Amino acid sequence: MIGYVTVGSNDMEKSLPFYDEVLAIAGLKPGFDHPRGGRMYVNGAGEFSFGVLNPFDGEAASAGNGNMVALKGDSHEQINAIHAKALELGGTDEGGPGWRGPEGGFYGAYFRDPEGNKLCAFRMGPE
Repeated sequence: MIGYVTVGSNDMEKSLPFYDEVLAIAGLKPGFDHPRGGRMYVNGAGEFSFGVLNPFDGEAASAGNGNMVALKGDSHEQINAIHAKALELGGTDEGGPGWRGPEGGFYGAYFRDPEGNKLCAFRMGPE
């Protein structure tokens, strides 16, 4: 099981407001600001967390080709809201909300944050 995931940022003034709002829809809230720069988001004590951080090596952050973080949702409405909020806050569309594969299987929406990191909001199974 994954404990936490991080993405890098070169512009926390843009990234943190984006993630504060997008991740709130997914049920994550700011946990703590990281001493190196950035923020960790949590969903209950000891549960999944997501970080937006300055890279440890001090080099510029960059989006990985083929890397993606997927946020599990509870409903199609929540998936749609996450995607819409991401685009409203300066993210870019990588595939709007809808069924991937047979209907009733995987419902997802894809987007990139303002730094170019790719994310997905998804739900397995029918509504």
